[in-house]
Amino acid sequence: MDKPLVVVVMGVAGTGKTTIGPLLAERLGVPYAEGDDFHPPANIAKMSAGVPLEDADRWPWLDAIGRWAGGRAGLGGVVSSSALKRAYRDRLRTAAPGVVFLHLSGDRALIGERMAGRRGHFMPTALLDSQFATLQPLGEDEAGVAVDVSGTPEEITDRAVTALRRCPAPSNAPLS
Repeated sequence: MDKPLVVVVMGVAGTGKTTIGPLLAERLGVPYAEGDDFHPPANIAKMSAGVPLEDADRWPWLDAIGRWAGGRAGLGGVVSSSALKRAYRDRLRTAAPGVVFLHLSGDRALIGERMAGRRGHFMPTALLDSQFATLQPLGEDEAGVAVDVSGTPEEITDRAVTALRRCPAPSNAPLS
């Protein structure tokens, strides 16, 4: 990693984006932004009520994350975003062409168990199946890596840093 990366920590709810993101940012020496903070109140109300978001709900949220990531170009940063569909990642790459994705992935049972143990988060466990149904893993032509979420946060972060060091530099053009 010759220059600071802008990393989007992605994955379904419960994979640890909010835990791993700040740890990764600290290890890389860059700022962290919590993707959930970019949601408008209407999105949070929907998800809190157990209603999955539609694409129309996600576009303004993704645009806000993309503006933050784009503003970090050359400076580095880490931001969390589920970024479940290729179209969502394409939208982020349009705003921040050099972004790299870290896909936190894992077994449905493990992630469900972790979600069930969370307190104070607006995303109910009931929406996990819709998240898995929506998930489109990174394509071979997308700049990024997948890291398994088993183990401690420190172990996951270690695997993420190692994988990102091996990740080819992203091109400056958005993929389509």
